[in-house]
Amino acid sequence: MLTNIQHATKRPVSSHAILNLGFRIFFVGAGIFAIISMILWFLILQGMASFQNALNPFYWHAHEMLFGYTLAVVAGFLLTAVKVWTGQMMPYGWRLGMIFGAWTLARLAWLGLHAVPSSAMMMACVFDIIFWVMVCWVIIKAVWVARQKRQIGIVAKLILLLLAHLSFYAGVLLSDANVQQIALYATLYLIIGMVFTIARRVLPFFITKGVSVGCDGKPNGINLPQKNSRLLDMMSLIGFFGFVVFDLLHLSIIASAFAMACLIANVLRLKNWYHHGIWQKPLLWSLVIAFGGMTASLGLFVVRPFFQSSVDIHSLALHGLALFGIGLMTVAMMARVALGHTGRSIHAPPKTVGVMFLFMIVCACCRVILPMFGGEYMGWIAISQIAWVVSFVLFCVSYVGMLARPRVDGLFG
Repeated sequence: MLTNIQHATKRPVSSHAILNLGFRIFFVGAGIFAIISMILWFLILQGMASFQNALNPFYWHAHEMLFGYTLAVVAGFLLTAVKVWTGQMMPYGWRLGMIFGAWTLARLAWLGLHAVPSSAMMMACVFDIIFWVMVCWVIIKAVWVARQKRQIGIVAKLILLLLAHLSFYAGVLLSDANVQQIALYATLYLIIGMVFTIARRVLPFFITKGVSVGCDGKPNGINLPQKNSRLLDMMSLIGFFGFVVFDLLHLSIIASAFAMACLIANVLRLKNWYHHGIWQKPLLWSLVIAFGGMTASLGLFVVRPFFQSSVDIHSLALHGLALFGIGLMTVAMMARVALGHTGRSIHAPPKTVGVMFLFMIVCACCRVILPMFGGEYMGWIAISQIAWVVSFVLFCVSYVGMLARPRVDGLFG
């Protein structure tokens, strides 16, 4: 009996709070890397830093935004959320440090690739694959032990991301730019598909719970039902899947039709979830704007076959998906998860969060919307890059400290 009590009360112990759960170390790493990598990309585009690698510099940038920054956030989120979903303990301490170490070594290799021969790519490849294989392994193992069939979609996307990464490196080794491009596009679409899936799970819940209490965390009497529709879920899934397939096949008119179906489904989803109370809370309106911007970006794919412009509409649409569906969505989710999982109130976020989200919105608008109205294209990109850096500087200033310290309630996590 005593043994059972001791076993039940025994808590995990790590060498430092930042290694307690995946969200801590990976959110910190992602935030710092977002600043460093974008500053370097700014310097490259401005001609202040040379790019000497045989790899297309735009693919270098795309790879690090997707496989570097984004997968760090995905890893941090899933290595935390899967513990909640399955009840299985996720890596902590030195085991978590090993996963993060592989990601870090890959990022250091990639940051140096702009100025070194392609032979250094092998180091980047090895550590990148080790990192993602370890993430996939611990998540799949937890889902398998818990027998949670509802997580099969997430597991499938993780494996597809691994295959996409292997395909990209195969394209690099074969010096095949077409394979590299397809792998990067497929990766972006897989991540956006994952964002749609996770947002469908959490956004209506967050909105319902968020508007039911005031900024002081006390109930205000608002009882908002969670309105979800299986028909809209299927319409969004089929529409997005069809869009991805036909966009990768360069059949833009058919891709446009599927994108329209996905757009309509998600506009109706937002209509079902919306409540004016979100505008009082940055941690809510940021998520809604991110989801709305990601959905609106599909509209650019809808009109692309029928609209002529001096700028590349496809590129603008891709960046719309990336900056709203990844940039704003991830920084908003990190801001919320970091509070809740360190024992702090999500109703009292740092005062900087609203400004942080606004800079990310400026970043997206300058990169996606304003270029369609003329002006100096590279100038808009530069402003967008600066806004991105400011947003993540604010994130790091606001959150690195709390992510590095133990939970305020004394619990492990």
